Amino acid sequence: MTRFSWEKLLLDKRRKDTAGGKPPVDVQLPKKAEHRTEIERDFDRILFSTPVRRLQDKTQVFPLEAHDSVRTRLTHSHEVANLARSFGTALVYLYPEKIQFPSSVNAQRDLPALLGAIGLAHDLGNPPFGHQGEAAIRSWMASKSKSVQNFFSGLNEAQKTDFLRFEGNAQAFRLLTRLQIVNDDFGLNMTYAFLAALMKYPSPSDRISKDNQARKKFNFFQSEADIAQDVWSFTGLAEGIRHPLTYVMEACDDIAYSVVDIEDAAKKGLVNFNSLVGFLTHTADGDAVIAEVVKAAKEKHEEFRQVDLSAAELDDITLQMFRVAAIGKMIRAATDAFVANYDDLMLGKFEGELLAASDAAPLWKALKAFAKSHIYNHRQVLEIELQGHQTIHGLMDILWSAISEREKPEEIDSRRPPLSSYVYSRISENYRRVATSKYNGMPLRYRELQLMTDMVSGMTDTFAVSLLEDLRQRGAA
Repeated sequence: MTRFSWEKLLLDKRRKDTAGGKPPVDVQLPKKAEHRTEIERDFDRILFSTPVRRLQDKTQVFPLEAHDSVRTRLTHSHEVANLARSFGTALVYLYPEKIQFPSSVNAQRDLPALLGAIGLAHDLGNPPFGHQGEAAIRSWMASKSKSVQNFFSGLNEAQKTDFLRFEGNAQAFRLLTRLQIVNDDFGLNMTYAFLAALMKYPSPSDRISKDNQARKKFNFFQSEADIAQDVWSFTGLAEGIRHPLTYVMEACDDIAYSVVDIEDAAKKGLVNFNSLVGFLTHTADGDAVIAEVVKAAKEKHEEFRQVDLSAAELDDITLQMFRVAAIGKMIRAATDAFVANYDDLMLGKFEGELLAASDAAPLWKALKAFAKSHIYNHRQVLEIELQGHQTIHGLMDILWSAISEREKPEEIDSRRPPLSSYVYSRISENYRRVATSKYNGMPLRYRELQLMTDMVSGMTDTFAVSLLEDLRQRGAA
């Protein structure tokens, strides 16, 4: 198997550079003075984009949360970006003998910037109400396919599967390559390096496999399959083969949520320091990393007990110190795992997850088990998730009626009755333009369904609830 090339993995050319008769990728054109590298510009494009701002009102764990300190999808994404950027800095400066970046790439600047960018962007396609929102979209599609004859009329199996297995990761790829900026067909026109590293699951929806980490889900719809192929051709990757830095982003995401979800739950009074330490102590089974983190946390707890703090303050500050210790241990362990498996990563042979291959695997698994048993299945969480599920189903019923009921079935923008016309007008003009674009070569039913999923995925939690209320007040079913 051919070893990957960092010149290709960090390729800073953009799709627009290679399209429409423009010079091929290896032609060097004069460049104007620029304080940023192209990949640093990627990070800035993401940071200032509208979808990032919407993340401030999208669920991380607790939907429609009024507590200001509890994380949203935006704060989570910033934390993942921060961890990933630091991870990249360590790879560049601490392991020069093992990871020898060629002089032709600007690894010192581009590696941390690329990791920060994909960390910030990794959840952009998530619909409102977190993973429950994805499940709601899938279940609505499944119910329609069973109850409405020929609901997926004109679609092949892969196109049907895009909707039956709707995936936020694929929506993020679509968002950045199609839905932003509408004067052409290039979206935000990100670099090939960014688009390749963003694909956590480089597979289409009809070829996923639960036995393969890179294929457990999928990262592009059939509408963007040509873009995925283009990205792989320029970066030396292929279907089912991850960019090595994708493993870093995945590890940072796993580290962030496995620790901070517990900290947020404590702020809501669902768990406390003693319940966490008791669980970890019980499940440690002699693991040195867990024992070390628990020992450090207990020492801090005793130290803070000597200060005049309330029980809530003591719990809060101790869990903050636990977070610092746990994240530090897991980041260092994941970095060591990357270096230890570097050759396999660069050959596309590494399987699994960095954290699972690291010394911090028992700690990571224990934290996930604690969150599953004490947080994610808590009645407060489940009750609001149910509200989110019902909200999305209600919106999809109304939106679908407005999209599909029109005077000329063959024209999406055809005239509609007054109520349907109003509902249709509430769909983003940008999304409607993409659905009817001359660049859109997908079947009519596919474009109709995708117009609806684009709209629903772009909503924030609060907007989804308020829009449903508004439409129902106006008489929509």
